[in-house]
Amino acid sequence: MSKNTELKVSEKIDVQLNEDLFRENFYNASSLEELDAMINQCQKCPLGKTRTKFVFGVGNPNAHAMLIGEAPGADEDLQGEPFVGKAGKLLNDILKAINLSREDVYIANILKCRPPGNRDPLPAEMETCIPYLHKQIDLIKPKLILCLGRIAANGLLNKKLTLTSLRENIYEFNGIKVLVTYHPAALLRNPQWKRGCWEDVKKFKKLYDELLEK
Repeated sequence: MSKNTELKVSEKIDVQLNEDLFRENFYNASSLEELDAMINQCQKCPLGKTRTKFVFGVGNPNAHAMLIGEAPGADEDLQGEPFVGKAGKLLNDILKAINLSREDVYIANILKCRPPGNRDPLPAEMETCIPYLHKQIDLIKPKLILCLGRIAANGLLNKKLTLTSLRENIYEFNGIKVLVTYHPAALLRNPQWKRGCWEDVKKFKKLYDELLEK
């Protein structure tokens, strides 16, 4: 794998946290625990009324890498933890294949509440909820982000691209390298995509190791 061709950043994206004098209190959170306590009763969109549990995120608060999905599913909604059930088991296996575990990374979603019927998140829901994720990223300060699926990647990067286009590039979000691969649930439905995912995560691990060496 050529460092010059594989690890070149295609585009840099900067998103500022709200610095307005009247910004919401959660922007002042100094830890993930404090942030969770401030936002886990959120009712800003209709999903707050239909959720079972608010799914904040899980993992190492000092992680060098974050994994970001689109939204909780049925299992996640019941347990209050991202990526459990069959998709979560597959994600664990993917991490194990590159010598990482859930304890090494931090896992979160664009949305903190499950959309009914596991439908795709609506643009208004993502716009309402993503400041919470931005604050999580700000607190964790990872060196690398892996977006799981097209919706998660387009949400974080504010794009409207195909998964194929997103996977071809490396982005930089507020100085953090961002790669994109398939959502584990999509791999369960389409096992033929696992080969492409393996190529993606090998590139992710290569970049992860190189960033840690710096």
